[in-house]
Amino acid sequence: MQRALPLFTPVLIAGCAVILLNFAIRASFGVFQIPIATDFGWPRAEFSLAIAIQNLAWGFGQPIFGAMAEKWGDRRAIISGAVLYALGLVLTAYATTPAQMQFLEVLVGFGIAGTGFGVVLAVVGRASSAENRSLSLGIVTAAGSAGQVVGAPLAQYLLGSYHWQSVFLIFAAIILLALFALPFMRAPERASRAELAESLGTVLGRAMRDPTFAMIFLGFFSCGYQLAFITAHFPAMVTEMCAAIDPSGALASIGITSTAALGAISVAVIGLANIVGSIFAGWLGNRYTKKYLLAGIYALRTIAAGVFILLPITPASVLIFSAVMGVLWLATVPLTSGLVAHIYGLRYMGTLYGIVFFSHQLGSFLGVWLGGRMYDTYGNYTLVWWFGVGIGAFSALIHLPIQERVLEAPAGAAA
Repeated sequence: MQRALPLFTPVLIAGCAVILLNFAIRASFGVFQIPIATDFGWPRAEFSLAIAIQNLAWGFGQPIFGAMAEKWGDRRAIISGAVLYALGLVLTAYATTPAQMQFLEVLVGFGIAGTGFGVVLAVVGRASSAENRSLSLGIVTAAGSAGQVVGAPLAQYLLGSYHWQSVFLIFAAIILLALFALPFMRAPERASRAELAESLGTVLGRAMRDPTFAMIFLGFFSCGYQLAFITAHFPAMVTEMCAAIDPSGALASIGITSTAALGAISVAVIGLANIVGSIFAGWLGNRYTKKYLLAGIYALRTIAAGVFILLPITPASVLIFSAVMGVLWLATVPLTSGLVAHIYGLRYMGTLYGIVFFSHQLGSFLGVWLGGRMYDTYGNYTLVWWFGVGIGAFSALIHLPIQERVLEAPAGAAA
């Protein structure tokens, strides 16, 4: 019988530290949208494409780093990811053309993958007892939100004193701090004997033939689209759409000095609200059917985004939307990763979740790139926003037919 473990373990705390640093930097890129475009005179689409490529590389890298962690060890995967992350940031700081920046963001994307959810959630999942697993995954996800709380405002603060290139160098040093958590990233093997006897190819083939895996994959697309679009473009969108408001009036009354600061604070509010949302989602995932929880989250996101764009956009509406969206922001992550672990087992959770996460990053690529392209074409984000509303509704619906059951190996299956 598997011995019950306490909720808060060294692995959980170390995993939270790695994810916090990862997301603090990743969530800040939208703050650089206007400074970089202004510095070089680039169209908005150029930097958007760089961040879109970063997200796509993150998606490609996630199953690769998941498999690397399962074959050669979690800590080696995280070390590789942190080094690539830092190297990508340093080299990007010296990029002078759109093509250079877009190419170098591949390194950043792979670095995010190596220090991100695919590797860390698998470690924490194996280190958690069954009764605590969903909540543990929620706590790690909440750590990403905590990083988001500090990341965007920190970037905005540093930009007040340093050029954006210098801020990238500072962030490169910060991500290397994740290496200090590695001595605690030791997770016991908690897969069953049957899971240990099977090869990755066998488990992967069974998942690929399962319609439920395809539905989980497709459903995660809109999550990536919405989150990446908002992270990359919402600060600029808020800065411009609220620019007509007198800073000495509505903004000053709530202690905010500029629309640029409001944009950065909106990202922080999302992260702050999601600390609660992610933990609560993880708690619910231990008690209720995950597919219905996911369908409900996507439905609520769809309603919130639709109402926001239909109403006049004001500082108050920005902060209210950020809080509502924040509660739902990464709440899908512990439920989706928990669903993968429940159905397909813990042995290859990192790789299988990495494949599902690739769909998330395809959505991220489209959300970031399309946001910049539509802005340059139409001068606003309205059309790309409504596209996000539509695919959010699709995700709510496609989770309903999922078969939430343990997918057993066929009797007599070979390893």
